[in-house]
Amino acid sequence: MSALSTGQTIVAIASGAAAGGVGMLRVSGPRSLQIAVALGCPMLQPRHAHYARFRDAGGEVIDDGIALYFPGPRSFTGEDVVELQGHGSPVVLRQLLARCIELGARQARAGEFSERAFLNGKLDLAQAEAIADLIAAGDVRAARAARRSLDGVFSRRVEEVGEQLVRLRIHVEAAIDFADEPLDTLGGAQVRAGIEQARALLEQLRIDAERGRKLRDGLHAVLIGPPNAGKSSLLNALAGSERAIVTDIAGTTRDTLRETIRIDGLELELVDTAGLREGGDAIEREGMRRARAEMQRADLAIVVLDARDPDAGKQAIGDAAAQAARQLWVFNKCDLLPQWPQDLGADSIALSAASGAGLEQLHARLRAIASDGAGEGMQGEFSARLRHVEAIASAAGHLETADAQLHHDQLELAAEELRLAHDALGEITGRMTADDLLGRIFSSFCIGK
Repeated sequence: MSALSTGQTIVAIASGAAAGGVGMLRVSGPRSLQIAVALGCPMLQPRHAHYARFRDAGGEVIDDGIALYFPGPRSFTGEDVVELQGHGSPVVLRQLLARCIELGARQARAGEFSERAFLNGKLDLAQAEAIADLIAAGDVRAARAARRSLDGVFSRRVEEVGEQLVRLRIHVEAAIDFADEPLDTLGGAQVRAGIEQARALLEQLRIDAERGRKLRDGLHAVLIGPPNAGKSSLLNALAGSERAIVTDIAGTTRDTLRETIRIDGLELELVDTAGLREGGDAIEREGMRRARAEMQRADLAIVVLDARDPDAGKQAIGDAAAQAARQLWVFNKCDLLPQWPQDLGADSIALSAASGAGLEQLHARLRAIASDGAGEGMQGEFSARLRHVEAIASAAGHLETADAQLHHDQLELAAEELRLAHDALGEITGRMTADDLLGRIFSSFCIGK
């Protein structure tokens, strides 16, 4: 049973766990105002700040501070909400929390305030997730993208495509009533043009959502290459510390080594792997197997080659780099060459992990890859998640199938595929979302949100 259907009032500490100058409790539900009065607050006027002395059951003062009342539905959750602002002592805040529970509230579950806002129609699901993304943003660009999602930029893009799919479905289902007539005589050209338009909208939405996903989650990059090309040295140079063991012995790295680093605001999950070559003992072969498996999940393969003999390195790794979605070729040890390489191409860079020369260019290239060529402050950029990208891909797949069915005049099957495409998009905003999916999403939120 939904918490909303029981009419329960919830409470949680909504400020940080550490001590601070100001702390806050949030109360939401039908008993919010009653609880505030019992705590010692004066009669609260909506959306006005009131000084109050918060008291326990015996009348002793717990703390003094500010109380604000937001009657539903004009509140964050859509219910009556009271916010109690006092001193930021964790001990005092826990006392206030316990007193609110004594007065009839219960401890909120993680994410329950945002969940109630969603269930009461104050936010859609993508906007609710953007709250968590905004809290977790690691830099200004990620915060701006999350703010745009919270403002509904992403949701409006999804709804635009959804409306296009609905119009197509209505047209196709209307044509079903005239089964004896060929589709071309019933506006088939218009339907096919609409499908092409929807396909283009979905593809652009997928690209933008994937960019937003990388902005939120960071870039998953794998360092691959032959033994002794300098992969571990490059990992250490990017991390700014001696994270990986570096020796002149081939096969020193035998397992994957993960390091999360931040480069000018870009979060990068960097995975160092065993050198790829023919042969090696059983442990080294297992390391190479894990390297190839890691590449299949990676956004980027950073292929590190010894600049003194890159052709030998390319021959050693074979077609392994092609398993990753994208490749960046790094020609390392250029400080050992008589002349620095020139004109290597858009997806190649020359550097020296040992001296640091060329690392700034690598940083810039990684930022460009993470943004898919967009500018640092791209207009309309929004945060997104992997499930959003997958839902868009699913919708695109159903749209392709619908197009194929139309070519064979299978109108009923085409209409069903258009419905499935629309439902897939509905999972993004929560228009067509199962309760168990909601539970998984909101359980990842912090308490008090």
